[in-house]
Amino acid sequence: MIPTTLEARWRHLTTQLGVAEPLRDATFRQLTAAYEGSGRHYHSLTHIRTLLETLELHKTLVQDAAVVQLAVWFHDAVYNPMRDDNEARSAVLAQEFLAKTSLPAERRQRVTFLIERTKDHTQPQPATDTDLHLFLDADLQILGAAEADYWQYARQVRQEYRLVPDILYRRGRKQVLEKLLGASVLYQTPLFRQKLDAAARRNLQAELRQWEKGGL
Repeated sequence: MIPTTLEARWRHLTTQLGVAEPLRDATFRQLTAAYEGSGRHYHSLTHIRTLLETLELHKTLVQDAAVVQLAVWFHDAVYNPMRDDNEARSAVLAQEFLAKTSLPAERRQRVTFLIERTKDHTQPQPATDTDLHLFLDADLQILGAAEADYWQYARQVRQEYRLVPDILYRRGRKQVLEKLLGASVLYQTPLFRQKLDAAARRNLQAELRQWEKGGL
């Protein structure tokens, strides 16, 4: 039976890795506290659940499910909008945990690699890395969501950057949107590209126009 709650999913995953119960529970509390922090609005436990459910839905495309799930759990564990090294710091947090598990070093490094690739979704990706492709597409699927869901996401991201003045946020956000729109490839898998690319570009264009008018 597929675990349904996030805690059950975490327990199922970490049991496969031979994680002792005290470490399993302590790390779950640590991750929960991080994703439920007062500054989290989009990069929250809801985001983690969405990614895990997406992986489950497309599990026939996944080669190393445990590694990809670990990357999901840790990829936004460190999230400070005022810093640019969140992915690297999240990867370090993952490695500190994984060093205490039975996961071989090569697969631990794969977790780090997957997490660090989320820093820039527009960078060229290895052509044959299907687990990476699905992970990145799942992370970016919100861009191609229904219009109302996309605008909720855009507002939530703005809330996460609430300490940044509007004039600076507008400039930075426009750069992000333009970079995404300028990417020849937004989604790495044919499945997500066909399903979400057109909608994602419409949403991104709409938000860009809104910022050019002054803001959300």
